[in-house]
Amino acid sequence: MIDMIEKEDPVISEEEAAQYDRQIRLWGLDAQKRLRGSRVLLAGLGGLGAEVAKNLILAGVKGLTLLDHEQVSEESCRAQFLVPVTAQGQNRAQASLERGQNLNPMVQVHADKDRIQDKPDDFFLQFDAVCLTGCSRDLMVRVDQLCSKHNIKVFCGDVYGYYGYMFCNLGKEHNYVEEKPKLVKPSSGDGPEAKKAKLDPNETTMVKKTASYCTLKEALEVDWTTEKAKAGMKKTPVDYFLLQGA
Repeated sequence: MIDMIEKEDPVISEEEAAQYDRQIRLWGLDAQKRLRGSRVLLAGLGGLGAEVAKNLILAGVKGLTLLDHEQVSEESCRAQFLVPVTAQGQNRAQASLERGQNLNPMVQVHADKDRIQDKPDDFFLQFDAVCLTGCSRDLMVRVDQLCSKHNIKVFCGDVYGYYGYMFCNLGKEHNYVEEKPKLVKPSSGDGPEAKKAKLDPNETTMVKKTASYCTLKEALEVDWTTEKAKAGMKKTPVDYFLLQGA
């Protein structure tokens, strides 16, 4: 998304500034511009997918494509809030479109009734981020491998009763900023304490950082018999292993 913003640099209108005022105060105008210029694909309109769709639409992305070939069932109506109870038998993406669009008319929301498995590689390249919910392990690996080569952000997730998992691949070099307490310069007084720099809890500063993300394939192929992997086992959430059975 950062690369795309550098190319387009979308402008936030007065109407949008008013709509997203609280968000802009929270994460700044530049971050809102990134959202405003982003086209996102969301696959799977189950309970998790509907919640992700709501959050993306309210956040103010440029466009959101809802992709789901499943039909609305009685379970669908209970699991998610975007499909009306009268929509049973209809396509789940299409049935979620009206309520999704009504959440924020400034976002372009589209419905796609095709099977994600049948989509060619070129289909995914039109998006800045791809969110996969309720997808098989093989499909997630395929899409992540493709998107990773083209600097497209990938998010995967699913829920199993009280448990769930989330994986994200933001690229080999993902730049971000972190807000930290500001370091106050030592005072000019006498004594050892006066010479030490202190953190001011009332002032913060933004620190630029870079993180490197691995692909889903690399994450799933960790050899847990190695000493290095064994050492990190205690720090690995048990939810990670849910991915192995996805």
